[in-house]
Amino acid sequence: MAILATFSYPMEIQELKQKIVFFIKEKAGDKPVVLGLSGGIDSALVAYLAVEALGPSNVYGVILPSSTNSNQDLIYAKKIATNLNLQSLIFNLEPILKAYQESTNKLFFSKKSLGNLKARIRMSISYGKANELNALVLGTGNKTELMVGYFTKYGDGGVDLLPIGDLYKIEVRELAKYIGVPQEIIDRAPTAGLWEGQTDEGELGITYKKLDKILMAIERGENLEYFDKDDVEQVKQRIKNAGHKLRTPPICKI
Repeated sequence: MAILATFSYPMEIQELKQKIVFFIKEKAGDKPVVLGLSGGIDSALVAYLAVEALGPSNVYGVILPSSTNSNQDLIYAKKIATNLNLQSLIFNLEPILKAYQESTNKLFFSKKSLGNLKARIRMSISYGKANELNALVLGTGNKTELMVGYFTKYGDGGVDLLPIGDLYKIEVRELAKYIGVPQEIIDRAPTAGLWEGQTDEGELGITYKKLDKILMAIERGENLEYFDKDDVEQVKQRIKNAGHKLRTPPICKI
């Protein structure tokens, strides 16, 4: 089996898969796990890896749509749960979102604040289910998102384990294809469904393919002169701005 050219790791894809499976198994121990199923590639891949590590009876999916999620989001999330024989819960966020808005004098009405609220409500429900099951919450964030801070602090960033947190997005796609994630999910435009028409690449202002190439070059200390200057500056600024999301809160030592 050949080493994949897109991977930044000097290992075969089967070895990589087994390393992540072992990570989940080791870190979960005798606990089950909970993860959000969005209908996207990242959560699908993590679900497949978790089931291989722990078995379907120890993996619980939460499907948490709102009015800004497409019908396809729900269809594909349910398809993953069915394909893997997972226990799953579908819970519509709209009543909770409206309660927040009505109870806080319309505090959560801007696109950004409402989008972050959705991510944090999803985190709260995931942990509620995890508390009930004495489980851990699996995150579905990848290395690309983590490096540029493309996640909500205490939202989708609020997790116990990040199984694919050291895989770039293009590597997520390769591993998803290898492990058998349905092709229609792999080919979907990535979106968090936080507002109408939202896509990851539209919000980032750069394609994942281009972003990953720049991030890999930065990580390896390679020459960046062959990339568009504005793209490089944007990526560097995102990395700088993401710092506070990747650190624990500073403590005033007495």
